[in-house]
Amino acid sequence: MSHPAELARRLGTGDAVVVGLGAMIGAGVFAALAPASAAAGQWLLPALGIAAVVAYCNAMSSARLAARYPESGGTYVYGRRRLGDLWGHLAGWGFVVGKTASCAAMALTVGTYLAPGYARPVAIAAVLALTALNLSGVHRSVAATRIIVAVVLVVLAAVVVTGLLSGTATAGGATATGASVDGWGVLQGAGLLFFAFAGYARIATLGEEVRDARRTIPRAIPVALGITLAVYALVAGAALNVLGSAGLADATAPLVAVVTDAGAGWLAPVVRVGAAAAALGALLALILGVSRTVFAMSRGRHLPAGLDAVHPRRQVPHRAEIAVGIAVVALVAVADLRDAIGFSSFGVLIYYAIANAAALTLSPSEGALPKAVPVVGIAGCLLLAATLPGTAVLTGLVVFAVGVVVWWAGRGVRARRRAMS
Repeated sequence: MSHPAELARRLGTGDAVVVGLGAMIGAGVFAALAPASAAAGQWLLPALGIAAVVAYCNAMSSARLAARYPESGGTYVYGRRRLGDLWGHLAGWGFVVGKTASCAAMALTVGTYLAPGYARPVAIAAVLALTALNLSGVHRSVAATRIIVAVVLVVLAAVVVTGLLSGTATAGGATATGASVDGWGVLQGAGLLFFAFAGYARIATLGEEVRDARRTIPRAIPVALGITLAVYALVAGAALNVLGSAGLADATAPLVAVVTDAGAGWLAPVVRVGAAAAALGALLALILGVSRTVFAMSRGRHLPAGLDAVHPRRQVPHRAEIAVGIAVVALVAVADLRDAIGFSSFGVLIYYAIANAAALTLSPSEGALPKAVPVVGIAGCLLLAATLPGTAVLTGLVVFAVGVVVWWAGRGVRARRRAMS
């Protein structure tokens, strides 16, 4: 029997960090701050802290598992190896479906910022262009992400300086919630902000293309997460300083509102370009990560055979990338941005709950974490998932139920494959 196709290991620590930053910073700063502020009110920064704690636990669990199993597929692989075939399948299923919705959300964000009257055509063009870029090779994708991340960080630095040097929010923009804490709102805000931190999964799903993955991935994930948290805290602080929590919640383009209200309206076009670049960076990294999970699930026969093909010259999973691109284009035609964020958060939180459960089974000789880390990760993921908007929770439960049916239907195919190996 022929050996499974393998990907070339071309990425170093810096490349892996850039991929994670490209996925996280674009999604969170421009898409999640306003709805999270609507839920958490003046307690937005504590909500950000809660999301960061859960993300840290998930990141450390993912890093240890990725070092143990440096393969494409992330928690799909870890769940199968540590918890059983069904749990791995559900992790991969939730990741692929949820993150395909995230791809559509990011593509629509690009279209909305660049050409509001033609958002969907522009979004479709962006998906097709980035899919073609990914097909040209992972090194070119990382190089493009590096440029996008640099542009976005410069734009965000301008927003932070402008916002923090400005006077505090006016009475009209100040928070209206008073000093009392709405615990449910804070948790819901944390759940929505978690959408912004989920990009470090891209690093783990690229495990088969990273040099010295057992050392590189555990280094890259915490670094990318730490940089992202610092950026989010500074941007959120600047936004609250200028707009107040109520003004931030009402803003359709929060960071444009920050520079405008701070008296630096000339920066607004720059911020719009930065938002589009950030969304493009997130979309690029998302397509990259989802296609690798599709590749791994096809190789394990949890998705149709043939999607695990590797291009002989470019060494990329070209059929998986094309399939993901087609699926995202289809979703862009019907997707709603806010619903996509909530549904994606639910799917990713369940994905990481499974990752933490898998990490809980590691022995000391396998690099086990202190038990508190995966335990807090599991509890945090399930709690934040439960507090998301009801539509997102219901849709997510239905999608995972369909995933169980798909797993059950494919058992015979996988059994025959194991018998032949």
